[in-house]
Amino acid sequence: QAHLAESGGGEVQPGGSLRLSCVVSGYAVSKICMAWFRQAPGKGREPVASIYTNPDTTTYYSDPVKGRFTISHDNAKNTVYLQMNSLQPEDTAMYYCAGALYAFCPSSSWRGESTYSFWGQGTQVTVSS
Repeated sequence: QAHLAESGGGEVQPGGSLRLSCVVSGYAVSKICMAWFRQAPGKGREPVASIYTNPDTTTYYSDPVKGRFTISHDNAKNTVYLQMNSLQPEDTAMYYCAGALYAFCPSSSWRGESTYSFWGQGTQVTVSS
């Protein structure tokens, strides 16, 4: 059974940066599909980015974060990261790490919550001046 533990959230001013971490136990991050989602107050959970390695590493990003956020993983630490740059108030949300027991992230469904079978508890990101 997998366990995901996020960290790295906090409060930052507009234009600032944060790096979120998701430590995974139970499965190797290099062998499954991993993703980040976020949920702003009063809104549904939305996809942010996903990553898989089979055999090369492939990443997907949602349009609102493309060019500003970078997803990556460290196989030795079995950790997935989300580097967030040029943060804006609309990026304020609870950020969740998720994993799917696929060797790749389906290009047609990586954005869907139902694709993922295990989730972390979330880490709060607040962007405010």
